[in-house]
Amino acid sequence: MLKVSTFHSFQPYIPHETHLSLLQTCKTHKEPKQIHASTIKTGIFNHITIASRILAFYSDPKIGNLEYARSVFDQIEEPNSFTWNTIIKCYLENHHSNDAILMFCELLRESSVSPDNFTLPSVIKGCARLCALEEGKQVHGLSLKTGFQSDLYVQSSVVSLYSKCLDIVSARKVFDRMENADMISWNSLIDGCVKCGEIELAQKLFDEMPEKDSFSWTVLIDGYSKCGKVDIARDVFDKMPNRNLVSWNAMINGYMKSGDFVSAQQLFDSMTKRNIITWNTLISGYERNERFILALEAFETMLEEGLTSTNSTLVSVLSAVSGLALLEKGNWIHSYLVRNGLKIDGVLGTALIEMYSKCGSIDSALGVFQAIPKRRLGHWTAMIVGLGMHGMAVEALKLFRKMQRLQMKPNSITFIGLLNACSHAGMVNQGRQIFSIMEEEYGIEPTIEHYGCLVDLLCRAGHLEEAKNVIENMPIRANAVIWMSLLSGSRNHSNVEIGECAAKHVIEMAPKTVGCYVLLSNIYATVGRWNEVSKVREMMKNIGIRKDPGCSLIEHNDVFHEFVVADSSHHQKEEIYSKLSEMDDRLRSAGYIPDLTQVLVCVEGQKEKEAELANHSERFAIAFGLINVKPGKPIRIVKNLRVCNDCHSVTKLLSAIYDREIIVRDNSRYHHFRKGTCSCKDYW
Repeated sequence: MLKVSTFHSFQPYIPHETHLSLLQTCKTHKEPKQIHASTIKTGIFNHITIASRILAFYSDPKIGNLEYARSVFDQIEEPNSFTWNTIIKCYLENHHSNDAILMFCELLRESSVSPDNFTLPSVIKGCARLCALEEGKQVHGLSLKTGFQSDLYVQSSVVSLYSKCLDIVSARKVFDRMENADMISWNSLIDGCVKCGEIELAQKLFDEMPEKDSFSWTVLIDGYSKCGKVDIARDVFDKMPNRNLVSWNAMINGYMKSGDFVSAQQLFDSMTKRNIITWNTLISGYERNERFILALEAFETMLEEGLTSTNSTLVSVLSAVSGLALLEKGNWIHSYLVRNGLKIDGVLGTALIEMYSKCGSIDSALGVFQAIPKRRLGHWTAMIVGLGMHGMAVEALKLFRKMQRLQMKPNSITFIGLLNACSHAGMVNQGRQIFSIMEEEYGIEPTIEHYGCLVDLLCRAGHLEEAKNVIENMPIRANAVIWMSLLSGSRNHSNVEIGECAAKHVIEMAPKTVGCYVLLSNIYATVGRWNEVSKVREMMKNIGIRKDPGCSLIEHNDVFHEFVVADSSHHQKEEIYSKLSEMDDRLRSAGYIPDLTQVLVCVEGQKEKEAELANHSERFAIAFGLINVKPGKPIRIVKNLRVCNDCHSVTKLLSAIYDREIIVRDNSRYHHFRKGTCSCKDYW
């Protein structure tokens, strides 16, 4: 009887040289797997040359697969140094640096193979990527023990490690011992110096370099830009012999960071070639400089040129929409995300929640929040902040309690949102409790922002003495913002003594803070001390500062309409003034009495003072909205200053008179006016 011991006894013998040749001619992903299967069936897979070539094939990031490469490696009975180096490098190229280091540890622990001058640079590179300085030092020490301390690639990788981990002293020591430092080592050291803020040392090294590439020039440009020396950065840029896109982008980013968006745009316009990073740099730069309309215009131009947005682009654009509170534009961008199949479970979800919250559509923000399947801390925090901004403190606290039940640990920003929510709703006891559990239960030490929220909470509710005690006893030195909160509370509650104390501190810290003089003047006006009002106005004149003019923005049919005090420039001015007159008649019929203490300039006569109030910018925006926005839709307004007491009372009345929802975002919070009430409940 014929006995067959193994299946491969019947396989035709194919020399391993043939398999090697076939591997080199593979054109599809299936072919190497077929060859791999053949080597197993014919029993030649254990030939180390064959196994190594198959592993190398699957380790190629353009062709292979990390999991398959690892399974091939695990099949090799006695891996040699080439196969160990191949799998370690495969992990690195697939951005699994931690796994690469673990493989290296396995090599040291379980293999008879010794690491060589190919192994060590890969492992050190992995340590650099993870900023694992201590582990990197151990590998550096191993390179000294194994005699590879003079190998150029090992030395270069060590310089890169120390530079990326910001240990410039160690990087310089290794660099100085190199006989022939390559360009990578020079660039690594210069880059490390720049990241540590050692720009003069970076310039010195740059000047000493025997030869330079585009990276050398770009690092220096970026370094000078980041430390605010944009003129020197431009000088380096102009001297650069062959500018690439990276250098152009770095220079545009430098201008944007310095606030010189005009020069950034000029440089952008002079480019013959741009990439998505160029556009992102321009758009995010405009957004950072609060030139929101320019950011949106750049985004629209980018789309017209056929480029595809990245997450980074859209986050900047959503932030620009938030700055202008343009709900229609925000809705369009949300639709764009859906049409292009972009997921909103990451930073885009947070940006969308923030956008809808800042555009006054808290229901849409909640809709986005609820649609995210796996919510991260950023999503919870953004939702809590949004609810607080709209005076929905009860809902914000409910959300926080749900976080607690899910054992999700809040961060410091979560507590800022909660404290603001309590502040805008006048929930003093709840705010005090939130402030105390922040440190007691979660170990989060209060920052200046948290103390600022607590002071604001107390001031809005009229607890001015307690707020003053908090400021005077807090472990951090109070800044001008906190004293301004006390000053604002003093204005709201007509406390001259505490108001004067707060104003004194603000003037000492930030003498050109316009709002300080305006609030102090307002306090004096409220109690009829007109001589002091005149003195404050004289102080402003002597210092050379003036009150910013009120400005209100309203969006209609994707067009921005901007109104200033006593505006007569709008193309609908006749209709608007007619509507203003109608509004005034209906207000007086409803019992409206102007609050003349809000007139901060020296205006003679009651009629003149009343006319001054009637000319505030938000009234023009409301009139425009009543004319143009369809009944049933909210009138949404953004104001650059805080709404004054008189305009707040007027808007409440108008919401009832015309049965319209009016949403106003001032520089403090959102006000939802419905049927004669406001969401702030006068805690504003």
